[in-house]
Amino acid sequence: MSGADVGPDAVARALGIGMRVRAHFETALTHSSFVNEQAEPTADNERLEFLGDAVIGFVVGERVYRALPEADEGELTRIRAALVCQPSLAGFARQMGLGNHLRLGRGEEVGGGRERPVLLCAAFEAIIGAIYLDDGIEACGRVLDGFIGPELERLVGAKRGKDARSQFQEAVQARWRVTPHYVVSSQLGPAHARHFVVEVRVGERVWASGEGRSKSEASQAAALAAMAVFEASGVDDAAAGGAIVGMDLDT
Repeated sequence: MSGADVGPDAVARALGIGMRVRAHFETALTHSSFVNEQAEPTADNERLEFLGDAVIGFVVGERVYRALPEADEGELTRIRAALVCQPSLAGFARQMGLGNHLRLGRGEEVGGGRERPVLLCAAFEAIIGAIYLDDGIEACGRVLDGFIGPELERLVGAKRGKDARSQFQEAVQARWRVTPHYVVSSQLGPAHARHFVVEVRVGERVWASGEGRSKSEASQAAALAAMAVFEASGVDDAAAGGAIVGMDLDT
């Protein structure tokens, strides 16, 4: 790519926004590995990542709250978590080709850093932080709506229609002709107040986990999060393959 095709200006064009302070966006694209190789002091994107994480949590929480007026706190929390988890945010970063614009150190570049979910997630959060500093919360909302809007609509439809486990199973079976498997990874608390953590697996890959006061509730939360990952990130067939292992759940 040419210089005009990468960097803050290209990111702003991709998002359909303007820039008042270009330096915010340049910092948002700067990984600490790049900073460590510079002779002159240069800021990395970790502070903007912190800010963007808070902004995303607020904006997505507000959208979920308004979309589901009948949902309780636990359900709202699970849906927000599905939308803002690392795989989802990394998927949004891939949609806009954010990895191409990152400033990385040589080692991170050689090691495939432009495709690493943790770096993509952090950079997406940092970009949202830069937008907030540049143009406020409403501008962040407009950008985020373009990413989370379709997925939130689907999750709301799933809640009001078929349950998340059924929806994820149908999606996985249509693509790979295998059935997701749910595994209790931990259970805490006394018998009268148990708290379960359940993983959902496709083959040997753990797609997501969920928590709840019963195995059924925890598995629904896991399926909801897994469906968000399925929709947000491209996964090849090999990544989902393998033997189906684990233990069955009582529903």
